[in-house]
Amino acid sequence: MEDLLASVTKRCEAAGQSHILAHVSDATISQEDKLSFLKSVDEIPLEKLSDFLKSALDEEEKLKNFDPANVSAEEQIEPFSGMSATTTTTDAAQLESLHKSHEVGMKAVQNGQVAALLLAGGQGTRLGFDGPKGMYDIGLPSGKTLFEFMAERIQKLGQLSGKGDKAIPFYIMTSPLNHKVTTEYFATHDNFGIDVIFFPQGTLPALTPEGKMILETPTSLAVAPDGNGGIYPAMVKHGIISDMKARGIKYIHAFGVDNALVKPADPTFVGYCISSNADCGNKVLWKTSPGEKVGVVASKGGKPCIVEYSDISKEMSERRGEDGRLVFGAGNICNHFYTIDFLENVVVPNLGNMYHVARKKIPHYDAEKKETVKPTANNGIKLESFIFDVFPLSVKMAVLDVERKDEFAPVKNPPGTDSDSPDTARMLFSNVAKDWLTKAGATLAGDTKSDLCEVHPLTSYNGEGLDQWKGKRVNCPFTV
Repeated sequence: MEDLLASVTKRCEAAGQSHILAHVSDATISQEDKLSFLKSVDEIPLEKLSDFLKSALDEEEKLKNFDPANVSAEEQIEPFSGMSATTTTTDAAQLESLHKSHEVGMKAVQNGQVAALLLAGGQGTRLGFDGPKGMYDIGLPSGKTLFEFMAERIQKLGQLSGKGDKAIPFYIMTSPLNHKVTTEYFATHDNFGIDVIFFPQGTLPALTPEGKMILETPTSLAVAPDGNGGIYPAMVKHGIISDMKARGIKYIHAFGVDNALVKPADPTFVGYCISSNADCGNKVLWKTSPGEKVGVVASKGGKPCIVEYSDISKEMSERRGEDGRLVFGAGNICNHFYTIDFLENVVVPNLGNMYHVARKKIPHYDAEKKETVKPTANNGIKLESFIFDVFPLSVKMAVLDVERKDEFAPVKNPPGTDSDSPDTARMLFSNVAKDWLTKAGATLAGDTKSDLCEVHPLTSYNGEGLDQWKGKRVNCPFTV
């Protein structure tokens, strides 16, 4: 432990953080606790903390002084003008183009070039569920969890590609809080028959406004997850990018855990981005009304970005194009595409410039009282980043607008809530199942408004393979 203590002490002194070692010499603290503490400090990028904070504070000050009436050219928010397409089109030429995109995407899957990347660090607290959100069952007859739906869709897509169940590696970013439970859950189910790679999201220490780390106890720092944008440094730290390259992966489809209808490694989306020669892509839903509270894809200073709804004026939010659609309407749903080259050569070198300030009440250790104090006012800063912070780095970004009813069933709020709940997600899932059978030529009977209709992912990835139901009468609810 002496060597580790010497190394950590030297680094803390150089970074101006020696105060956190004040209790290491305390004889009443066990050697085990001291060693654990020193190891945790040793993993922190001490040399970079001040730069992280300075960049975040500069951004905070910039936003504080933002004047919509006096915006520089580089801060001007304009509609996204890059490549875009929509699956909701009825135009024959566009539909044919999307069909070709699907073929390109499937070819990439067959060549072992596509990976699925899941952000699964969230807990089911808001759902009233004690566990990882991905282990939540939305109440369909099969009892499948969100994790299971995603894993089986990946398995099915591998089968459709002709390359088998494990054709698409499934990378899952957990959090320190749920990593063990998540990995054990998948192990219990033999990874649902697919190739799964886990890695935990990182944390960063909470800081005082002056940039000093905060002790929560004599031998533990106050830390917090670094936001969903922490996926990038976590991929570097745990060798995920290197692992992808070793496997021959060229394209990554990333998405959040709380969408029951997500299509992992979606060949149409992936193929559209590949065909567009895009380095980065975003699958979006067009806003249903100007007041819908969702960030949108836009352009700032000629660079693609996500602009929060609160940063768009009323006039901008209500502006419509010649087609009648909202100009600032490309709603962000955390569904993204990247090339491996973009991540490795563009994103990774710029990681230190992407943190934001979140002022919070940080519990801290009071040495005089010898206890942890919970403040009543904000006393510290948590640094966080967002997954879309990398968009302005893109040279060629592609946006694909998809049908809401087919691809978005968010699970965020507790059962009984009117929107984004397990109940609404179950109904949306059920409606898709009914739509697929109807399009296959079946006639629905019985309780056609049932929210308990289900087509298993291993039966169909996206409505294909249901020809046997043509001309048949199907009573609702049903399970296929």
